[in-house]
Amino acid sequence: MMDSRALIDQIPSLRRYARALTGDAWAADDLVQDTLERACHKWQLWIVGSDLRAWLFTIMHNVFASQVRRAPPRATVDIDEVAAQLPGADGARDRAIDLQRCLLLLPEEQRAALLLVALEDMSYAQLARVLNVPLGTVMSRLARARVRLQDLMEGAPPPAAGRAGLRRLK
Repeated sequence: MMDSRALIDQIPSLRRYARALTGDAWAADDLVQDTLERACHKWQLWIVGSDLRAWLFTIMHNVFASQVRRAPPRATVDIDEVAAQLPGADGARDRAIDLQRCLLLLPEEQRAALLLVALEDMSYAQLARVLNVPLGTVMSRLARARVRLQDLMEGAPPPAAGRAGLRRLK
């Protein structure tokens, strides 16, 4: 039987990861709620003694991936068309916003891997279980994510698909 206290103890980590994945507080809270609902509904699938945290993050990853696949196309804005209207840099706060913007420009599978390792301090083996991919794939995604994130933070243009429309930060 699942210990409800152990489940509750995972909520801050789930919220942090959901916020980083979605870039939006409301969407993150909805994702956490959907994850917890699924976990409670499917609790009999959890193996007592196994890693509850990894199981919950696996559920969240799958729920998020399903939501992304079902989501209608988002409205986009060409950054070059509105560049003159954007305010100038404001130091550390803008760097944090830039980091969030750049994270959202990473492909979903790279962003998920990077966030789970950097934000949630998961091991590569845990990450491989959560994402249901081989360890080599985890290492490859992380390497590509780190390089791309650094390039984006240094001003490299976003990928062709991302260049047409940056996601709005809320």
